[in-house]
Amino acid sequence: MRVLVLGGTVFLGRHVVETLLARGHEVTLSHRGSHGRDLFPDVERILGDRATGLDRLPPGATWDAVVDTSAYVPAVAATSAAALRGRAGRYVFISSISVYDLSQAPLNESSPTPELAPGASRDVMVPETYGPLKLLCEREVSAAFGADRTLVVRPGLIVGPYDPTDRFTYWPVRFARGGDILVPDDLDAQSPLIDVRDLAAFIVDAIEAGQRGVVNTAGTPAMTLRELFDACAAASSVPSSIVPVDLATLRELGIEEWSDLPAWVAPGSGHDGMRNIDPSRACAIGLRHRSLTETATDTLHWARLERGIAPLKAGLTPQREAEALASGCAQRAVRRTEGFEPDNHR
Repeated sequence: MRVLVLGGTVFLGRHVVETLLARGHEVTLSHRGSHGRDLFPDVERILGDRATGLDRLPPGATWDAVVDTSAYVPAVAATSAAALRGRAGRYVFISSISVYDLSQAPLNESSPTPELAPGASRDVMVPETYGPLKLLCEREVSAAFGADRTLVVRPGLIVGPYDPTDRFTYWPVRFARGGDILVPDDLDAQSPLIDVRDLAAFIVDAIEAGQRGVVNTAGTPAMTLRELFDACAAASSVPSSIVPVDLATLRELGIEEWSDLPAWVAPGSGHDGMRNIDPSRACAIGLRHRSLTETATDTLHWARLERGIAPLKAGLTPQREAEALASGCAQRAVRRTEGFEPDNHR
């Protein structure tokens, strides 16, 4: 197949391109060139802003599919879809579970999808409008290509090597430092992460099979924080123990879910849907999950060898964590070390 990838050099797109090439497909990259210009030297590459530069695509060239990882506002999605409608067989749009009402759980493909609030900009994405704008992007693509030629993929939290957000990377890196690790005491909370390589394989499988429609992609509902921490401990040989802290104490300490303690949202916080995503349709059409230990091990390996020394963008800094652990609030928490004894880390 010939596949055009819009983006393709940072995270998910990078893994999609690697998967396509590994399976012998022909790839064209269209991106701005601000990242990854040294990647994939043998791949046809079109440099330019996708909002204004698609006229740089080779005249008369056609593709079996387009994979769009980088549209966030509907005008950009509409421009791309209109320009490629007659030149590509199908359009694969990477959306997000954020299109749903995240207060609802579990999330499935029929869950409510709130509209953009009146007066909100359709042209500038801010965190509050990320989901509704992605939904409008989906509609633009479907309007241009039709339901039979459109696949909309709605991932949950994507994790693994080359993640620029550090929202998962924090945990294996933190466990590799060892010692006492502050965690939420919500250890049985569902944490349906999806490894970026599993998502990339699913996308390529779906293109090859001619899949269409809307599909949620996430880890299995049985995946929990406890399993995540077990996996991070297994990825490192450094002795460590967890210090679970209850939500009220975390609030007292000023420690926030998701940003300070990544990959976790508190129950009843208005984001319960992020804790419970139904991936059954994706699994039925081919989504496969590797182990969390493999994801944690490979992410730690990447972080150590390639990520660089820049501070993590998510998680507690060592100083903030040490201050919290030393405070009277954290000392009132019950320390639990089951599954995290030093002997289990060697």
